Amino acid sequence: MSAAATLPAPLVALAAEVGQHLQQNRHVVSTAESCTGGLVASALTAIAGSSAWFSCGWVTYANAAKTRQLHVPEALLAEQGAVSEAVARAMAEGALQEAGADVALAISGIAGPGGGTAEKPVGTVCFAWACKAGATRSETCHFAGGRDAVRLAAALHALQGVRVV
Repeated sequence: MSAAATLPAPLVALAAEVGQHLQQNRHVVSTAESCTGGLVASALTAIAGSSAWFSCGWVTYANAAKTRQLHVPEALLAEQGAVSEAVARAMAEGALQEAGADVALAISGIAGPGGGTAEKPVGTVCFAWACKAGATRSETCHFAGGRDAVRLAAALHALQGVRVV
């Protein structure tokens, strides 16, 4: 069974589209994931030939890993919390720098079922896309459903964002 066969078909299809977009633009992408646990990197690398446009990915679930691997400042994590656009931006910029890629995406959120608060409920996910040739952009989305649904929605949204970088 191929890796693509174990991933949701819409995710694999979008990853293939993103790969074509990256290849056409001669860009290489890297990923920095928290709540998706490497789902985006898995989808991208399920595509044959992805080594031409995928550099590497990080799964930085713990704050210490975000700081150590992606250079997210401890003070930023303490002030904003891991689920914040500021931290997602720092993750994407750290991945861009460390990978030497053209584009990097970052995802940090609360997939549930626990961990949510009134301010940041389950389903809150922050995204950032950094580009070597431009500014970093970020946004926050709120997804409904259980853990698997939130993770899939977040992975799909992150990949969609690569197409507009």
